[in-house]
Amino acid sequence: MDQMEIAIYVKARCRRCWRAKRLLRRRSYAFEVIDVSGDDGLGNWLVEATGSKTVPQVFVDGRLVGGLAVVRALDSSGDLDRLVRGEV
Repeated sequence: MDQMEIAIYVKARCRRCWRAKRLLRRRSYAFEVIDVSGDDGLGNWLVEATGSKTVPQVFVDGRLVGGLAVVRALDSSGDLDRLVRGEV
């Protein structure tokens, strides 16, 4: 399946991060994991880019999708697959 580039920003020992990665794996999406644990510069950038201090944060083709709740909702509606394929 052709797909857009997916990046997921996480922290170590984060349950929501683990769940988000599991959801993406179950859908057979290839994705890059970027750990912001202990990297204040990257963490600060993530807060500025997303407006949120929480992880995970998922980006598709450089565009913010959101955290676990948003990704789950998109997956349930089928919109996540369309987004990842570049159809929306």
